Amino acid sequence: MAAGRIDPELLGFDLDRMAAAIDPSADLDFDFLGVQTMYDRYLMSDKTRGRTVRIEAPQVFWMRVAMGVCIAEPGDREARAIDLYTAYKERRFCSSTPTLFNAGTTHPQLSSCYLYVIDDSLESIVQRGIADNAMCSKWAGGLGGSWTRVRGTGSHIHGTNGESQGVVPFLKLHNDQLVAVNQGGKRAGSGCAYLEVWHNDIREFLQLRRNTGDDRRRTHDMNTAVWIPDLFMKRMEARADWTLFRSSQVPDLHDLYGAAFDARYAEYEEKAEAGEIYGERIPALDLWKQILRMLFETGHPWITFKDPCNVRSPQDHAGVVHSSNLCTEITLNTSADETAVCNLGSVLIDQHLDAAGNVDHARLRATVRVAVRALDNVVDVNFYPTDAAERANSRHRPVGLGVMGLQYALYRRGVAFDSPQALEFNDQMMEAIAFYAYEASSDLAAERGVYSSYPGSKWDRGILPQDTVDLLEAERGEPVEVPRGGVMDWAPLRKKIAAQDMRNSNVLAIAPTATIANIMGTSPCIEPLYKNLFAKSNLSGDFTFLNPYLVRDLKAAGIWNAELADQIKYFDGDLREVQAIPEAIRRKYPTAFDADPAWLIDAAARRGKWIDQSQSVNLFLGSPDMRSMSHMYRRAWRAGLKTTYYLRTLGASTIEKATVTGSTSAPVTEQAPQVCDMSDPDCESCQ
Repeated sequence: MAAGRIDPELLGFDLDRMAAAIDPSADLDFDFLGVQTMYDRYLMSDKTRGRTVRIEAPQVFWMRVAMGVCIAEPGDREARAIDLYTAYKERRFCSSTPTLFNAGTTHPQLSSCYLYVIDDSLESIVQRGIADNAMCSKWAGGLGGSWTRVRGTGSHIHGTNGESQGVVPFLKLHNDQLVAVNQGGKRAGSGCAYLEVWHNDIREFLQLRRNTGDDRRRTHDMNTAVWIPDLFMKRMEARADWTLFRSSQVPDLHDLYGAAFDARYAEYEEKAEAGEIYGERIPALDLWKQILRMLFETGHPWITFKDPCNVRSPQDHAGVVHSSNLCTEITLNTSADETAVCNLGSVLIDQHLDAAGNVDHARLRATVRVAVRALDNVVDVNFYPTDAAERANSRHRPVGLGVMGLQYALYRRGVAFDSPQALEFNDQMMEAIAFYAYEASSDLAAERGVYSSYPGSKWDRGILPQDTVDLLEAERGEPVEVPRGGVMDWAPLRKKIAAQDMRNSNVLAIAPTATIANIMGTSPCIEPLYKNLFAKSNLSGDFTFLNPYLVRDLKAAGIWNAELADQIKYFDGDLREVQAIPEAIRRKYPTAFDADPAWLIDAAARRGKWIDQSQSVNLFLGSPDMRSMSHMYRRAWRAGLKTTYYLRTLGASTIEKATVTGSTSAPVTEQAPQVCDMSDPDCESCQ
């Protein structure tokens, strides 16, 4: 308190009761990487005496965060804070990094993501694209926004009777703003710009991350993503032509999707053919190849799909989803007066299995109810850097409950990631989380009130997220290749929502969890394990990670010894080369690059049918080529995925082999893929 970091309101809690609930023995559940990560990044420090001094212990940290999140709870807020603290310390749930950083402090900016849309005016570009984004970035928010409305190169400027230089110079300004205004003094700002594939600057947009060319037209620090309507994918697969437009001449196109977009797009093509507006006709396949080529060369743009995001949105009555966020899991409406905001947290799947490896529904329901309540609290206690952000969050109250520990859960079940059994588990696990999360939001509506834009929403119309897969198929006119249905009885919940409404416009979103997974001692997000042995980095240096479930199985088989450990290390954790390991164990522990990407896509589709927002889906290819990349992303589209994230490929190694007993080989390196920000493997923009 003397350091001026803690919100004085925390003194209003019954501190004796809170102190009695703190369990110091829970510190023993940390592994070394977890406690070191918490020490380096999260524990509150005091720098007023000329040196950095940690002024929190881990369990005090958890309690401070829980109290900060529950500070505005009516009634017994001590009980609510203790419930949340217990979920933290038992590793059942973890809030996102901004919440962990700032809850209970004098600047409670607890949200992870900000989404915006830029209008075609200098005022909007400067205010929303530069000034507002700088304020969001200052308070540790990751940015994602649409720049499609900004007129393309060669467009006429009526006010000056000049000619536009297009969107790229303004994206360069945004890039430099991200560098200049860092996230709370902790890391460089992070943002992603989205552009629809019919914008006439799309080809130059694809070049933004290249290391060659005019550096004044490059954005080395900003991420990019393409916003792809279904019509483009149909044209590409049919080997048909595609027309590029200047957005100022087709002003309504960015707000349309589905059949309405298709019809209007065809009208604009006719106008272009008649010479009434600008239009450049190119083969759709050529543009698709350019997208894939740049994705392979630079890691960008990320491939995201406009129509699934909008057709399946619960808020289709209240606006349009113009882009996703920095990490591609948030799909909220944006407009000139609303900057979408999302508060994130993740349930640990591996902590919600019974002794037989099945979902422990009672434990999961209890955790989800605590988690949804905590995320909803953030809407009320949050510090908003702009009026547009506060307006949007207050109207719609969206939250994003996600998951982590999927790979560890599959290990506990004895199931390989690339198996039919894993697909079924993904489906049933996500169905259960969705059921309990939507139920929790509806119960909160009965207790606290409904969000203001609820009337007319899909919830209000009796349409749940799993129902919208059929809506997408009907709108698309092509099959969406994901099995329908589930195993739970949704009829009572449908009745409950009809009677009680919903507290939150959106409830689920699976964000990356690179850093908080380290703290919680679990596997990140929904990822397969990168390798069974690799280096993890944090501020204290590199840590060698060896799959603990693999070691446990090898010990149970009676074959774990120093020689076997050296062999695993020599082959960089690739078990296929270690013949001393039984085939059954090797089959159980494939790496991310061993599995066919089709398994990852199909698992994402099975989860996605239950989710009202999206997922941060990384895809892995050991030896990528244009054909395999094309097949992979086309499969993602046909399966109805809303978004994809990074494409991971094998690169140079970082595991020191010089320590292998008797080895004369030179040190080789192999490092885990970086997540969220190419310059920082511990992304804090989302989680």
